[in-house]
Order: sequence, then structure tokens, then C-alpha cells
Amino acid sequence: MFDQIIEIALLCGIIFLVAGFIFLKYPPKKINSLYGYRTPRSMKSQERWDFAQDYAAKEMINLGFFLGISSFMGKFFEMEEDTRIWVGLAMTIFMVIVLILRVEKALNEKFRD
Repeated sequence: MFDQIIEIALLCGIIFLVAGFIFLKYPPKKINSLYGYRTPRSMKSQERWDFAQDYAAKEMINLGFFLGISSFMGKFFEMEEDTRIWVGLAMTIFMVIVLILRVEKALNEKFRD
């Protein structure tokens, strides 16, 4: 059976990949508050919204792949069970933060306020 770090990070990596492919194939067409990459910067205009959806979907795919692959590093490190769980959660949270920072940076570079 997989260790917790592998279970958490691998599962979240798969979720990132699937969500990224769904957003890429079926992006939200109009600005809304329910579905898609929603931040104040991405919701300022339809052009920003469209860019953010495409960019975020591609980043989710990249980060999901990275998270899934990096989840196997748990096989190479000796850690207690609780530590493995926290590391898996930390890796996932870190990827979400990286996603937001990358998309916001791209929005800022493309659309100067």
C-alpha cells in the first residue's frame, strides 16, 4: 500500500491534471463566481478572464504532473506516518500557491493596470 505522502500528493496531482484538462476543454465562457479561475484581477474584463482560464488550466496540468511525480519521493525518505501526511498536505498547498502566483504574475505582465 502507498504511504500517505504518496496517496495525498498523487491523488491531488491527478485531481489537478483532470481539472486542468476539463478547464482547457470546457473553459467557462463568461465571467462568473462559481466556476473557473476567479480572482479580482482575472474578473476585471472578459479578455483577462479568457486568458486566465487558459493559462490556469495549462499550469494546473503542469503542476499536477509535477505533484504526481514528486509524490513518489516518499518512497526514498524514512519518515513517521504523521510527518508523511503533513508533507503530502504541504506539497499540495504549495502547488496551489504556485498556481495562483504564476497565473497572477502572467495576468500582471500581460495586462498592465
